Amino acid sequence: MNIKIFNVALGLALTATAISANAQKAYKEGVVTISTAMQGQQVEAKSYFRADSAAMQFTTGPATIKILTDAEGKSLAVLVDVPVASIKKAAVATPDEVDQAMASLPTLTFAPGTETKVISGFNCKKVVATDTKTNKTYDVWVTNDVTLPVTGIAKYYRNIGGFPVQYTSFSQGQSTEVTVKSITEQKNPAGIFGIPADFEKITLDDLKAMSGGR
Repeated sequence: MNIKIFNVALGLALTATAISANAQKAYKEGVVTISTAMQGQQVEAKSYFRADSAAMQFTTGPATIKILTDAEGKSLAVLVDVPVASIKKAAVATPDEVDQAMASLPTLTFAPGTETKVISGFNCKKVVATDTKTNKTYDVWVTNDVTLPVTGIAKYYRNIGGFPVQYTSFSQGQSTEVTVKSITEQKNPAGIFGIPADFEKITLDDLKAMSGGR
């Protein structure tokens, strides 16, 4: 396992959902399926959401990773399940670590354009995002076809004017390109937003040590 994977996943969890102003379809509970690359490998992730919680889950090698966040941006936990190694760990961030993660996110301004295209069945328009910290620009494709709860703590995309369908995710100085493949309205699996009793709670530093990170 590599800590860079967790950084990428953290960025995804922090940008999983966003507000859309004039939506045609309002989702209150369900799952967003996204496609992205982690360490050069294409990964499909599931982001389960409801009004107060989100859970991003994906598999990399023998490990299943789940990242739990809340709507207020006050809690963060990374669950690692590796059955072949009998590993079940839940790294719970301290309030200071959550604040640091949020502070490291870019500050973006948005310039809506006129270019449009259909991505994964969503009618999208291009918005150019500029990071005021670095002056770098990013093309973000957003849709007003749908709206979701703000449970992905998508701070830097909340004012973009739509739901990001194709965008850049950031975390710990790293970025990755993300495409939303589908949104499904459903009742979420029982316990998806909690830490199972058989998981050992550890710190984020413990997780980094496990992953060979610093």
